[in-house]
Amino acid sequence: MSDSILIPFNQEESPENKWLVIVNPNAGKRKGEKDWPEISSLLSAAGFDFVHEFTAHRFHAVSITEKYIRDGFKKIIVVGGDGTMNEVVNGIFSQKNVPTTDIIVGMIMVGTGNDWGRMYNLKVKYKKAIKALKKQRLFLQDTGLVTYYDGNRQMERYFVNSAGMGYDALVVQMTNTAKDKGGGGPLSYLLNLVKGLFRYHHSYFEISVDGITVYTGRVFSISAGICKYSGGGMMQLPFAVPDDGLLDVTIFKKVTKATVIRHIKKLYSGKFSHLPFVQTHQGRTITIVSTVSDQPWLETDGESLGHAPFAFSIIPKSLKVITGKNWQDKD
Repeated sequence: MSDSILIPFNQEESPENKWLVIVNPNAGKRKGEKDWPEISSLLSAAGFDFVHEFTAHRFHAVSITEKYIRDGFKKIIVVGGDGTMNEVVNGIFSQKNVPTTDIIVGMIMVGTGNDWGRMYNLKVKYKKAIKALKKQRLFLQDTGLVTYYDGNRQMERYFVNSAGMGYDALVVQMTNTAKDKGGGGPLSYLLNLVKGLFRYHHSYFEISVDGITVYTGRVFSISAGICKYSGGGMMQLPFAVPDDGLLDVTIFKKVTKATVIRHIKKLYSGKFSHLPFVQTHQGRTITIVSTVSDQPWLETDGESLGHAPFAFSIIPKSLKVITGKNWQDKD
């Protein structure tokens, strides 16, 4: 019998020691595509061993994430915006090969809103963003799950930042339409915030938190989620803590157009919560029923989805993310 030859295993070649970089070339008015050579060069100079994939269509990042996790990858960098991060997270939670908390997710922001990154004090300068990735300050955040309807089909979606319903969902849809035509961005969101006032009609909602009805009546807008910011810097969930195991809810009751315009600045500072037409709540589950069932009443992490009824739940400390420096002290 001949002697067997033992080939030493090179740990550096293991997928677990490589980074998967998912690049959305369309993010930030094609900033993902234009800036990728610079980002790639900076990642290599910082010593990252990585492979990269470009997304080619909507939801592509979901399948890319699933495939690479099956292949053994456990470290992911998102080069994109909030929507790309949302797709990657849905890929992480839809796969069943490894626990979600075994996977590390970081981000280089090239999107227009960048609200999830704003929560964690991530920097838009690429060198600083990559420095934070290198430091690997890890944090276990909660993840949200919402069921909704697309026609007669019940659907579900994971999210890591926030969800909006009613007027908020209309503004996001208008902004996403502008993005598809080459526009978009925080300024576009602000303009659509005003333009949408002339298209939106208050709708009747019944809202329950942890099984208790907290509001029934006409509603202007609803936000629910884990992190504070949405719409390019609006602090619509000012009391949100991303690892407390609770969903925060902000309800804007029926209000006049003039009142909305008068208080827009307070959306950015979070100082609107004391206004008489605003309610805030926290809970582990939220259910929302509406009399209107044929409009896109829901957006999650800036992505337009389906319509009511909605059922929200939370998965505590389920996603391991890389944060910026001193993010818990920045507010």
